[in-house]
Amino acid sequence: MSWQEQYKSRLCTAEEAVRHIEDGSAVVLAHCVGEPHVLVEAMVANAEQYKDVEVKHMVSLGSGGYAAPGMEKHFRANPLFVSANTRNAIVEGRADFTPAFFHEIPLLLREGKIKCDVVMAQVTPPDEDGYCSLGTSVDYTYQAIKSAKIVIVQVNDQFPRTYGEKVHVSEFDYIVEASTPVYESKPTQIGALEEAIGANCVSLIEDGSTLQLGIGGIPDAVIQLLGDRKNLGIHSEMISDGTLALYEKGIINGKYKNFDQGKMVVTFLMGSRKLYDFAHNNPEIEVRPVDYVNHPAVIMKQNKMVCVNSAIQVDLMGQVASESIGLKQFSGVGGQVDFIRGASMAEDGKSIIAMASYTQKKDGTIISKIVPFLDHGAAVTTSRNDIDYVVTECGIAALKGKSLRERAKSLISISHESARDELQAEFEKRFHEKFYAIAKTF
Repeated sequence: MSWQEQYKSRLCTAEEAVRHIEDGSAVVLAHCVGEPHVLVEAMVANAEQYKDVEVKHMVSLGSGGYAAPGMEKHFRANPLFVSANTRNAIVEGRADFTPAFFHEIPLLLREGKIKCDVVMAQVTPPDEDGYCSLGTSVDYTYQAIKSAKIVIVQVNDQFPRTYGEKVHVSEFDYIVEASTPVYESKPTQIGALEEAIGANCVSLIEDGSTLQLGIGGIPDAVIQLLGDRKNLGIHSEMISDGTLALYEKGIINGKYKNFDQGKMVVTFLMGSRKLYDFAHNNPEIEVRPVDYVNHPAVIMKQNKMVCVNSAIQVDLMGQVASESIGLKQFSGVGGQVDFIRGASMAEDGKSIIAMASYTQKKDGTIISKIVPFLDHGAAVTTSRNDIDYVVTECGIAALKGKSLRERAKSLISISHESARDELQAEFEKRFHEKFYAIAKTF
């Protein structure tokens, strides 16, 4: 049977496809932009047919109807990264959360430690040989397709075809054709605060560095301020639109990467249509599995690897909480520790935790993000043994090789001025000496 015949024989509607999900199944959704909303909504609409179906994913951009109140008999969400659509369900005990390093998820799928009976994903239309691209999201999605008993895909002609792993139509059990717009993230607002943090980060980035940058105001500010650097490379969990401007200027060219030279290598994409059009059929960008892109043993092979990640709180020992607010699970570890550990083992590597020194409540109250102690119950995302640089708008604290006393002094020096009296008092109590400010480390 030709691949064209296989394709036609597996065509069906979304409603027909999701009827093959059995009670007690574990359904894995493709990651982030790759989530097939047509299939997920059909599954939710068919909820009365199901009992005890577990739904797993990392970043989810859909409605999350399976986690809505009243769905408990039918679905149990169990994400590996918490998004807005499951946060309340977890707090209210209607959903679970499974912590895992991003790079380990494919292995956990292969070993069956993360159960995967059904996977639902978006793919491109097949090429002339019957292979479909996973477009924006190869990450763990590729392995989920290999591991699942039932593979249901939405073939979307608006999805970008990217270089990297491909999947043959013979691996699909049910194929749903649906042309739908690809999710586009809104551009972030970059203000004076983000620019100040970004400038401090950029002072640590040398010509010829290979970068991992996330999404948000601070990473975008970093990208905007790299205009005088030369020969930068990208080996990153993801990229967003800001990267394109540096690529177009020739600043990002991957010339000095130790491997994958000349290529931007990521495991997923999230941005505007311009980013997706740039990635479409472009051999200079590859979207690869996360157990390659995020594996510390791979990352460490890049010379001058620099990673920039964010945090919710940092305590005076250098412990970083990036995924929970006290006991409330807010997000997940993602690739933060993957890249911090990879960069720490790389020659001339640097890892940066970049954040504003404070948050501000609606009533104007300032809350310091550098704290004597992490909030009760907060998960330690990056340990004090892993931490390298902490950057705020107030400066840079270089913590590697520093004693607890030296760390505390450095962190207090880059804290918000409104918090310094409290932090200094804790310093004096903890270390039995009067606090004397030290010079900021640049």
